[in-house]
Amino acid sequence: MMGWQSWSEPAEVRARLAAGADPDGDVRGLGGPLHQAAEWGSAEVVAELASLVGDVDVEHEGRTALWIAVQADKPDNARVLVAAGADPWRSMMAGWSPGRLSLVSRTPDLFPVPPAASGLSPAESAAVADAHRLLDALGDFYYDGLSLCCVRGIDAAEAVRRLEATVIEIEGDDPESVLEDLSDRRLNQQALLTVGVTDVPGGCIVSQPWAYGASTPRVTRRLSVGTVSYAMYANPKSGNQGSIGRNGVLTDWDLHPGGGWSGADEPAEEILRTYLYRHRAIAYCCAYADLKPTGARPITGPPDLWLELPPRDYWSLND
Repeated sequence: MMGWQSWSEPAEVRARLAAGADPDGDVRGLGGPLHQAAEWGSAEVVAELASLVGDVDVEHEGRTALWIAVQADKPDNARVLVAAGADPWRSMMAGWSPGRLSLVSRTPDLFPVPPAASGLSPAESAAVADAHRLLDALGDFYYDGLSLCCVRGIDAAEAVRRLEATVIEIEGDDPESVLEDLSDRRLNQQALLTVGVTDVPGGCIVSQPWAYGASTPRVTRRLSVGTVSYAMYANPKSGNQGSIGRNGVLTDWDLHPGGGWSGADEPAEEILRTYLYRHRAIAYCCAYADLKPTGARPITGPPDLWLELPPRDYWSLND
């Protein structure tokens, strides 16, 4: 079985081919060898496989190998594929082409743009600029084990009202004291019912640094009445688990924000958002709710307010 690093080893790939491996075959349901090499491999391996396949632009789940190379930020692989005959302006994925996708990448001059090709719309250009600002503002930080709920269009005070929460009075004006009281991080009732909330441009963020309490269905639904919310639990065991609330209803769950992989039937704006925030799950959650935090404090703390939620079944899908 080929490991991810093996796709950058020309000798190993050639040995597999010499032993009878099919360059047009399927690799564990993940597409052909060319698709795998485009994402994980070297330009030399991509060139070798591109010279052997029957169609360099064959699609897997709506994507050509060239799309995969652009999406994976592998410009050298993309150039090799174009040299082998791949079409950068072939429409796919809600009208996006590999060429159009490259215009929102860090290498926007990757391909010459033909006169008839569609460039970015003003809304798409604004989304790219917003993404760069948001990613820079949040930076990188460790977030395994935390949960959050990003809510569009309401402030912290309204979140308190909707959650019927009690604001925890901080002794000595020290917001870190709540963390000290819960420093054992055990998943006891008090810890699970304690969340923070912080105002940010565009809405607010409810957060819990140590568990899933801010992302439960009841929290998500209550906060989303008349608006939209995107919640996530960074589960250390199984990865990021996202859910969407719309007007008091949990509409989508078991999502993977920041996964970098969108369905072929997703709308064009979701294709763009998925690419811009690949591997940046928290930024994706903020962007989905159209929030524009200016730093990481709303997530990493201390929040504007610490809240105690009333005891109730927070996994319920109905009030």
